[in-house]
Amino acid sequence: MKPSILVLAAGMGSRYGGNKQLDEVGPAGETIIDYSIYDAIRAGFGKIVFVIRRDIEDQVKERFVEKLQGKIEVDYVFQEITNLPEGVKVSPERAKPWGTSHAILVTENKIKEPFGVINADDYYGVESFRILYDFLTNDKDPDCYSIVGYKLGNTLSDHGHVNRGVCKVGQDGLLQHIVETRQIEKINGGAKAPGPDGHDLLFTGNEIVSMNLFGFKPSCYDYLRKEFREFINNKGMDLKAELDIPTSLDKFVKNGTIRIKVLMSNEKWFGVTYREDKPHVVENIKKMIRRGVYPARIY
Repeated sequence: MKPSILVLAAGMGSRYGGNKQLDEVGPAGETIIDYSIYDAIRAGFGKIVFVIRRDIEDQVKERFVEKLQGKIEVDYVFQEITNLPEGVKVSPERAKPWGTSHAILVTENKIKEPFGVINADDYYGVESFRILYDFLTNDKDPDCYSIVGYKLGNTLSDHGHVNRGVCKVGQDGLLQHIVETRQIEKINGGAKAPGPDGHDLLFTGNEIVSMNLFGFKPSCYDYLRKEFREFINNKGMDLKAELDIPTSLDKFVKNGTIRIKVLMSNEKWFGVTYREDKPHVVENIKKMIRRGVYPARIY
């Protein structure tokens, strides 16, 4: 069975100011996710599953499901605040879902094979999908997952701060520690982010970071289900608390439940974290079309 790709597309896009997942960046109206799906198909993936909000269902069906018929199997699932374990109590004032670990968990009935996870608004590059596909088809350990890692300096925006999972990797290539680090921004000679003690964390730009490009096996659902129930029992009344993938993975790695291979990509990331990022994305797409990486029209 071919591996699948899970697309995290339920984000609110608050910093961008709209449905950035559906913004057009290609010459024929393509979105960033169109290029990721094109790369996934070329790499050999067999199915795409979107995690979305109900209010963008019609747009997703029109822009992706219908256009991809005959090219790859497509499905989608809603991430909603009501997707909860039986018997837990949460605040009735909660207005948004519970984070990226929760987003993976809601796909349990849709995915039974090894799968990759990607953000809808990040461009990962052709090489990255090939690396991920090779891992998911060749690694047979059900409790060994992967992160496609990038150098931090290749993943920063010129227009504001970003969130990245900063990784510590052993000499054996296995993840030892990952910290979801928020508000990382460029500075001369590297990058910085607010530290938990009030002092800035400083980075050279050579650190390995996660861009939410993961390789999972179906065993992850058992681990995430238990982790999410514990999270909800502790944080269910918190209106803003979220359980993100790096936090879950860090816990699983430290207690020896799983191993995670960090597979380095040399690709340079770009994305639309901020609306000011869009011209840069559009120009990069044009350059790759001129180089023959992509056709002028994907569909």
